[in-house]
Amino acid sequence: MKKVVFVFFAILAFVSIVIYLSLHTPALSAQYGKFDCHLFLAEGNQQPLVVAFGGGSGGNDWERRYLKGKRDSLLANGFAVLAIGYFKTENTPDALDRISLDALADTIFQVAKRNKQIDTSKIILMGGSKGGELVLNLASRYKQFAGVIALSTSHVSLPALTISANTSSWQYKGKEVEYVPAPFKTIVPAIKGNLFDAFSMMLEDTLAVNKARIEVENINGPILILSGKKDEQWPATKMSDEIVKRLQENNFAFTYQHIALDGGHIEPLNQFDTVLYLLNKEFKTE
Repeated sequence: MKKVVFVFFAILAFVSIVIYLSLHTPALSAQYGKFDCHLFLAEGNQQPLVVAFGGGSGGNDWERRYLKGKRDSLLANGFAVLAIGYFKTENTPDALDRISLDALADTIFQVAKRNKQIDTSKIILMGGSKGGELVLNLASRYKQFAGVIALSTSHVSLPALTISANTSSWQYKGKEVEYVPAPFKTIVPAIKGNLFDAFSMMLEDTLAVNKARIEVENINGPILILSGKKDEQWPATKMSDEIVKRLQENNFAFTYQHIALDGGHIEPLNQFDTVLYLLNKEFKTE
């Protein structure tokens, strides 16, 4: 009898915590709207600028040593690189939660304008995973960006990476960007570390998905998307196909391509020559 009572109260406590978290909205970080930036300049003038973002692990990936080779290849091809950390860095929020798209765009434009070697008409956004979701959201709202490279991306906005997961990852003009919520049934796979199933469950909510689709047709330049067919984090290839479908339906005026690779979540980084090819084809300054 005591065991039954214990189990009952344990379940009750768990349910109470889940309900509390689902209803409790966390406060915005004191570092809201702040970013850590590191600009790497190539040689010469009129350099196109690649603004590079990492994904859901946080930090400033593109200033780290493990991406130095790819960063150096961009510089060697004449592209300046602006590495931006938007959460989990010294001066940014601890969580990926309601990141300000307005503040981020302002930060990029200020850095570009301060450096006379940069061609401000050729600012290209590049991001992987949640960073891919970010650059699509950003470029679809600001015409000043000349193109997008999205690696292992989503076609919709998804919840903040917080315990409660009940806010948007992004904020625009003081309002949360519409996102696909995480239903209670995602708790079990999430706890087990099965993120693919958790995200797949979210995408079953077709009404929420339609509201949260990123308006990629508003992007003012070429789009390159790379995904891994065996992505273990989320259904990147399926989501990337949805981006292409939306571009086709809206008669997108610029070039676009989705390349599905034989590999997992990080496979697009292993195919960086494809990224360099597009950049040189579309943006290289002669």
